[in-house]
Amino acid sequence: MWQQIYDPAGSPVLSTLWAALPVIVLLGALGFFKIQAHVAALLGLAAALGIAIFVFHMPAVMAGKTALLGGMYGLLPIGWIVINVIFLYKLTESTGKFKVLQDSVAGITNDRRLQLLLVAFCFGAFFEGTSGFGTPVAVTGAMLIGLGFSPLAASALSLIANTAPVAFGALGTPILGLQSVTGLDLNQLSMMIGRQLPLFSFIVPFWLIWAFAGFRRMVEIWPALMVAGLGFAVPQYFISNFHGPTLVDVVASLVSMASLVALLKVWRPKTIMLGTTRDSEFVSPEEADRRMVRHTHTPKEVFEAWTPWIILAVVAFIWGLPAMKTWLNHLSNPQVAIAGLHNLVQRVPPVAPANAKPETAVFAFSWLSASGSGILLASLIAAAVMGIGFSRAIKTYAMTLYAVRFSLLTIAAMLALGYTTRYSGLDATMGLAFARTGVFYPFFGTLLGWLGVALTGSDTSSNILFGSLQRITAQQLHLNPLLMAAANSSGGVMGKMIDAQSIVVASTATNWFGHEGEILRYVFFHSLALGCLVGIFVTLQAYVAPFTSMVPR
Repeated sequence: MWQQIYDPAGSPVLSTLWAALPVIVLLGALGFFKIQAHVAALLGLAAALGIAIFVFHMPAVMAGKTALLGGMYGLLPIGWIVINVIFLYKLTESTGKFKVLQDSVAGITNDRRLQLLLVAFCFGAFFEGTSGFGTPVAVTGAMLIGLGFSPLAASALSLIANTAPVAFGALGTPILGLQSVTGLDLNQLSMMIGRQLPLFSFIVPFWLIWAFAGFRRMVEIWPALMVAGLGFAVPQYFISNFHGPTLVDVVASLVSMASLVALLKVWRPKTIMLGTTRDSEFVSPEEADRRMVRHTHTPKEVFEAWTPWIILAVVAFIWGLPAMKTWLNHLSNPQVAIAGLHNLVQRVPPVAPANAKPETAVFAFSWLSASGSGILLASLIAAAVMGIGFSRAIKTYAMTLYAVRFSLLTIAAMLALGYTTRYSGLDATMGLAFARTGVFYPFFGTLLGWLGVALTGSDTSSNILFGSLQRITAQQLHLNPLLMAAANSSGGVMGKMIDAQSIVVASTATNWFGHEGEILRYVFFHSLALGCLVGIFVTLQAYVAPFTSMVPR
């Protein structure tokens, strides 16, 4: 048994700096030195392994096995999702169906701001609710590229939009993970998160369009932003508080999408944005109609163009149901315990309770129940519906694998880095730095969740990583543990847009390999600013009436 060490340098400040070095190497290589993502990820992994072994005294063999376990999880489920979403996109593109879909979206509205709102926020939230784990960014990034958005805009704006739904993503998986490590009541956790995120679900549509088109142009479409935001936030509150965490995003996204489409039937902005940059042309609705190239597709052709994505939505929803996952795992769910690592790493106080259970290290080869398998099945059904032969589909899949080869390497290296920081205790050392902030802990504890997602790429992983620490620290500071456990998840969603694996998924979906640093620089301010706003709101809930009454007792 190896017990984690949280202050190996004998100085909390110095130990924290050592712990943060792999993250600094990774983000610095990506954002400042513009090194290719797979090289930056390998550099960050090398730094993490070196510090884990030589500074935090983790046995070298154990550290190597940790990185291997993380890399395996990077390929399944994350990489498996990316491959199959891009496969479906290439199938629809090769048949011309995607062009028809693009024309049909333009038929709802030819204003680029409203197209972005409909696809990235409303449609993306549905895929976050059903499958999560990078699916929404991959799908919406590919769709925005098809609509004519630049690769940078399609990538970065998909990441910004995929924030508020994340805490309830994949049918509530992050909250189930949070409950498992904190022991707090599942419904009360759902209620607390449902009393934090709706405000930001309302804000995010405004923020998204502001980031895309500027403040003045954002104000021009405020009725649509109001309808989309409230259409998501109100159901999110009621379902999370009176039903539970599983169907929050699914119902909220459908209500938001239906409300927005209904509004666009009777309302149009005074000026129509025709381009995809801030200096785009803005014209009157009449002029936009005059320039509009109206498609001649029949209703049947439009329905056929949407059919692959409808199939994907239905299969993804069914695949994500707990009963379906249980059944699929029963059919094929081999568990591989990593010898020499499984149950041999122990977290110790103050990060975990005394005599905490050792960390498990089991790779669940759940290939059948993985979201990517559902997407592959949907893609094959869609291929049959579109009349694509087997040999052509195989050729397209081979082309997809070649196109995403570096992305898969990057994702594997990113997850290997995240697992190394977790099992070696580097993450806990950084977490303890936040926990020492005393009365300011509600703010910095929220940013701890933000950091957790930025490191691991998953709100679920962040909750499992820091959930116990949040509860212990809250009790020590006489704060409500429910508040801080929920804050870990709510703050974490804003870190989703800067986690390296999501950026790689976005760059892959938009065929913009090698530009991950540009995407990171675009979204970093938005991520940090929104994370700080969540932290301020949690601080109000901790100390200031009437916000304190929002915390379940």
